[in-house]
This record gives sequence, structure tokens and C-alpha cells, in this order.
Amino acid sequence: MKTISIVVPCYNEEENVEALYQAISGTFLKELPDYRYEIIYIDNDSKDRTREIVRRLCAADPGVKGIFNAKNFGQFNSPYYAMLQSTGDATILMAADFQDPVEMIPSYVKEWENGYKIVIGIKKSSKENKIMYWLRSCYYKFIKKLSDVEQIEHFTGFGLYDAKFIKVLRELDDPTPFLRGIVAELGFRRKEVPYEQPKRRAGITSNNFYRLYDAAMLSITSYTKVGLRIATIFGSVCSFASMLVALIYLIMKLMYWDRFPAGMAPLLIGMCFLGSVQIFFIGMVGEYILSINARIMKRPLVIEEERINFTSGKEYGPEEDMLLTAASMEDGNRDEI
Repeated sequence: MKTISIVVPCYNEEENVEALYQAISGTFLKELPDYRYEIIYIDNDSKDRTREIVRRLCAADPGVKGIFNAKNFGQFNSPYYAMLQSTGDATILMAADFQDPVEMIPSYVKEWENGYKIVIGIKKSSKENKIMYWLRSCYYKFIKKLSDVEQIEHFTGFGLYDAKFIKVLRELDDPTPFLRGIVAELGFRRKEVPYEQPKRRAGITSNNFYRLYDAAMLSITSYTKVGLRIATIFGSVCSFASMLVALIYLIMKLMYWDRFPAGMAPLLIGMCFLGSVQIFFIGMVGEYILSINARIMKRPLVIEEERINFTSGKEYGPEEDMLLTAASMEDGNRDEI
């Protein structure tokens, strides 16, 4: 039997994790009886009863595995790290809040069996806030025009990934992974499946302005050069304009020195304008430096506090050697944490 790994990132999802397990196991029982499932819950330091419920599920079903992070490592590192721990012939990444429909799993598996190495869901509509959906659409169109690499609109990471793709992810060794960009960049044969995103089943989303901003800036600094190019071009234009104005002002002052009163207004306006331009683009350059800094420091994706129902070694699959992930490169092997 082939194994399908289901990776479910969690943060304060006590109202959803057990219901999601029931939905996934029921789907395999009714629609995918010829496949074995491996459900990996990775908890990003939840403050509610999420870990307690995951422990209970792991005790009741050996097909359920749990990874508990030592702290919150962010919305990108945690699910990416869990995907690297999967052992299935294919891995499906989905949210715990039911906004990624469980009923799409059979169609993903079907397309995968048809030869696609990657099968991803594309939101064609959403029951979320209309303004938020519109803003997301604008962002996707914006980043798609700016990026040097193809970008996929309304793709959240929800999809199925073949074991060969997961193997490539392990070899990337990227400390700041952006899965949405990596999927498009690596060029594996993929199938896009449209769906309508339902409302969150229960609980409160952990997404806020800072998290959305973080996602936007990570995609911009990872896959575009436009920020630095704009800074260079706009800075050059402003410098030329400032020198031209200064030259004209000097000529007029020399020609009409007795009728051209000196004033602080031009000086203040020029200083404020150029100062604001410099501050803005120093901030833009800072975003790129921050991204470079994170990559150079080579910090581990995740530090585990506990893992449940995993074997002592990190067995990634029948075709692969025992590969050390970013979390185990610092001190050899951290499987025993």
C-alpha cells in the first residue's frame, strides 16, 4: 500500500484538530481504502489544549504523529519542517481550520497517480472577507509582475507533493523557506485544481497585519529585485533633479541678487523631500539585508521539544538515505530531543 502523509500545522487549534482527524481518517476509509495515511501534527507552541488533544490522538492511532516545537518558529518554518519529516510516497500540506477542504484529498491523489509530481489548490473564490480577498488578489498580481520567477496566484501551499519533490526540499537547506515560491521555481510538473475556500470552522485565526506583511516581504525579497532597482533609479532621478534645481537657483541668485530674497523655505522643502526619500529606501534596502542576514546565519528551521510516534531515526522514505535536516546540523543529531 502507498502511504499518503498529511501535514497539519497547528497553533491554538483545540477546536479543530480532532475534527480534522475524523474527517481525514473517514476520507481514507471511504474513498481511499487502498492507501495508508500518516497524519503529522506540528504544533507551533500553542497556548490552549491543542497538544493534549494531539497526544490523545497519537495514543489512539499509531498513524498519527506529533511534533511539538520548543517555541513559535513562524508560519513558514514550522509547516516546511514538518514536510521534511514525512515518510509517505506523497505529502499533503493543509491547514487545521478546514479552510483547506478535506474532500479535495481524493482528487489530489488521483491527479498524482496520473503522473503529476505536484498537485496544488488554487482559490477561485473565498467565503472570507471580500475586502481581504480583493487585497490578496491585488498583491498576487503585483508580485507576479515584479518577480523574476513565475508566481502562482491564490496559492496558499495547500496541495500534494511527491516524495521526489520533498527530497529536493531537504537538499535546499534554506533557513527562510517560502514554499509558494519554491513550488513555482523548481519547475516540477504540476496540476492546479480550483476550489472555493470555505470559512474557518472554529476558533480565531492567528493571521494579523504583521504576519501578512511578513509573508509579502519574504516573497518580495526572495523573488524580486525590484525594490533595489527602484531605489537606485529613483535615487538617481532625485539626485539629478536636486542638482538641477540647485543650479537654477544659483544662476537666478547671481543674476538677480538684489531682487531675489534668500529664504529658508526652499532649503527646508529640499531637505525634507530628500530626507524622506532616503529614509524610505534605506528601509527597503534593510528588508533585503534582513533576508540576507537570516540566510547567512543558518539557524535551524525548528527546534523540537517533543515528537510522538516517530521511530528513533528520521526515516524519510524507501528511496532515500538518512538525511540530516537543518534542525540537526548544529549538533549532529537532535532526534532524541
